[in-house]
Amino acid sequence: MELTAKITKSLRKEDVQRKWWLIDAEGKHLGRLCSQIATLLRGKHKPEFTPHVDCGDFVIVINAGKVLLTGKRTDKKVYFHYTGYPGGAKYRTFKELMKTNPTKVIEHAVWGMLPKNRLGRQIIKKLKVYSGSEHSHIAQKPEIYELKY
Repeated sequence: MELTAKITKSLRKEDVQRKWWLIDAEGKHLGRLCSQIATLLRGKHKPEFTPHVDCGDFVIVINAGKVLLTGKRTDKKVYFHYTGYPGGAKYRTFKELMKTNPTKVIEHAVWGMLPKNRLGRQIIKKLKVYSGSEHSHIAQKPEIYELKY
């Protein structure tokens, strides 16, 4: 009886084939939305996923200003930023951030779900977030992604 070794295929960065996905965030819950966006960006939905290679797809998110939170989180959720100077702590609530820059909410949540290294910084560049329903990536012919929840 002849035994054949099973070989784990490791994807090279030259062999990655990327797709463009379009996600409408209107009426979706922030955490559930961003966890699926992070999965697409990282490439974990593909059978040839390789942890040390950026094998994910591009993701376009529209209507970021219409994302939801459950319960009283719209009033209680606070975003913290430290400038590096004494007394430089900045606190902003979810409501304030949604009025000024709603794209930051999704970018911040997705960044929290990606690795904090060179690979993560490379992956986050493939996320394009728009507060309205218009985007400038029509030439890439993005496919509409239906969220699984």
